[in-house]
Amino acid sequence: MASISWLSFLHMRPAPCHSTTPLAAPLTTLHQHHNPSSLSSTGEEQASSSYAVHRRQLLIHTTAAAALLASTVLVPNASALNDVSTEEDVRIYTDDVNKFKIAIPPDWQVGTGEPNGFKSITAFYPQETSNSNVSVAITGVGPDFTKMESFGKVDEFAETLIGGLDRSWQRPPGVAAKLIDCKSSKGFYYIEYSLQNPGESRRTLYSAIGMASNGWYNRLYTVTGQVVEEETDKYASKVKKAVASFSFI
Repeated sequence: MASISWLSFLHMRPAPCHSTTPLAAPLTTLHQHHNPSSLSSTGEEQASSSYAVHRRQLLIHTTAAAALLASTVLVPNASALNDVSTEEDVRIYTDDVNKFKIAIPPDWQVGTGEPNGFKSITAFYPQETSNSNVSVAITGVGPDFTKMESFGKVDEFAETLIGGLDRSWQRPPGVAAKLIDCKSSKGFYYIEYSLQNPGESRRTLYSAIGMASNGWYNRLYTVTGQVVEEETDKYASKVKKAVASFSFI
C-alpha cells in the first residue's frame, strides 16, 4: 500500500461526486477586515464551521487509516470460520459480538486484530497471494455523533476525503487520489475512489461507512474493499459485492 500521511488535509473547492476535474492544491487563507459589531456573530459562525470541519476530518482519518489497514497482515482466525454460513456462491460471515454480517467469496480467509485506534478490524482475503481484500474496521465515536450526517453531506465528505489523500500536486508528485463516485443510502455513505503512487499499480477502493450503537456508545463501521489494477477482472466484482452486502444485525 502506498505510504500516505493521514494527518494533514487540504482546503479545497467542493465539486460533484462525478467530477473528473483534478483536485486543486491547498488554497491560501485570505485575511479579511470585519466590522467590530459583527465580531461576535462571526466568531460563533467560525467556531461552528471549525467544529464541522473537525468532525469531517475525524471521519476522514478513520476512513483513510482503515484503507491502509486493509492491506496489513492480520492474524488468521480459524474459529471465525464457524461464524460463516454458505448461501449460493458466497458465504455469510456473521459477527454476533460486533453486530454485523457480510457476504464473502466462499474460498476467502478471515483475519482479525485490534490495531491502535480501532476497537476491532476483520479482514477477508483470497487464499492465494493477493493485494485485493475487504476489511471491516470499527471505532468508537462521541455521543454527539448520532448519524452519518453529523459529519456533513456525502458529497462534501467524499471530496474532502480525496483532498486529504491526494498529493499529486506536489513536486515531485506523491500519491494521486481520484473520486469515482459517491452516494448516501439507508444510513450509509458509499464512496468509490482510486489511489496510485508514482510507479505503482492503481488501487480502486470501495467504502461503505455507517454508524450504530451497542447500547453504551456509538460506533463507526468502515467497510473497505480494495482491488489492484492487475487483479480487476479477477476480484473487482467480488469485492464490490462484499462491500455492498454489509449490514447490521
